[in-house]
Amino acid sequence: MNQMVLVSSSSEVEAHVRATIDAWPEVGLTVLPTPLPPDAGTLLRALGTEQAPDVVILGPVDTPGCVLTLAAGLAELAPHTSVVLIGELDAEALLEALRSGVRDVLPPGADLATLRAALERAGSSALAQRSSAGPVPTRRRTDAPRARVITVVSPKGGVGKTTVSTNLAVGLGQSEPGSTVIVDLDVQFGDVASAMQLSPESSVLDAVGSSGADSMVLKTFLTPHTSGLYALCAPEHPAGADQVSGEDVTALLQKLSRQFRYVVVDTSAGLTEHTLGALEHTTDLLLLCGMDVPSVRAMRKELDILDELGLTGPTRSVLLNYVDSHSGLTVKDIEGMLGCTVDIELPRSREVPLSTNRGVPLLAAGSRDAAAKELAKLVARYAPPTTERPQRRVRHLLGAR
Repeated sequence: MNQMVLVSSSSEVEAHVRATIDAWPEVGLTVLPTPLPPDAGTLLRALGTEQAPDVVILGPVDTPGCVLTLAAGLAELAPHTSVVLIGELDAEALLEALRSGVRDVLPPGADLATLRAALERAGSSALAQRSSAGPVPTRRRTDAPRARVITVVSPKGGVGKTTVSTNLAVGLGQSEPGSTVIVDLDVQFGDVASAMQLSPESSVLDAVGSSGADSMVLKTFLTPHTSGLYALCAPEHPAGADQVSGEDVTALLQKLSRQFRYVVVDTSAGLTEHTLGALEHTTDLLLLCGMDVPSVRAMRKELDILDELGLTGPTRSVLLNYVDSHSGLTVKDIEGMLGCTVDIELPRSREVPLSTNRGVPLLAAGSRDAAAKELAKLVARYAPPTTERPQRRVRHLLGAR
């Protein structure tokens, strides 16, 4: 890291940031006075340097309504810069912030260890972005959006694949209604329909049985959900799994990716024929494991197999579920066993089983639970930021008067 920038009206926040930066002699800190610059260009010009900072820390500030616009502008003008926001946000506002380009959100009272960890993550992300080969192109609004097929896998059952898949799909569906479809590839015992309180008239079996169907016919097999997404559910009877091949799955996902911007695929445990078929057309792989040794070891084996097969995809993320401090393991222990970084930590929560039993995903219910906030962060990893935010809406989300 080379440079961090702080824009804050809080002397306490400034003192905490300075105390954290003191441990990194190679990092410089620039403190800009509040109020916030009106846009990203003004902020960058105020620094008086040719190179954009690695990390920009915002808040708590006097004009919170500018935060999302500023973050989105930095995402456009300085793609490698990581933005860390200090503020108390509910799940909806958090999702808006992360979608606008904010890398992390911390509560105002975060201790030094939490602040340091967040700044380390932000700095590492900035360095990775800067060192990637070639310039980062600016996406034009006239460009055709590229479909993202996000496949959720795990070697073992009971780790929360369906919970994660349904909440991810709900969040993406809320961001752009009509843009998202979730496919239940646990063809024998899938429960996406139950988790979303759906009563489907058709299933994956019907969709693959109409291999020559055009896009309009294919859409008749989908079940709409109130959040603005569509679902292609598992067959009612487990015997239907024998009539679906891996090639059928690949062809199905190809068709769906031509109709939808996001295709979320919930899979069964292990590397079944259906899962392997989905991985052939996956753009983003999301791997889940629980916070227990058997689950982590199984994940390590699955990672090795997928690497050998060349099926880890262009983008791979690891989600650790049921995170708590009483498991006898730490996140670092698990990263050591996996041989890779944990990208998302989903805390253990009493709200999750309640939402499953009600058939209402946390993000559909507008929950303020800690797990809902982390799921919102997960959604923001896939939903693109946009600078086109109505100012009145932004101020409302961040609590401005």
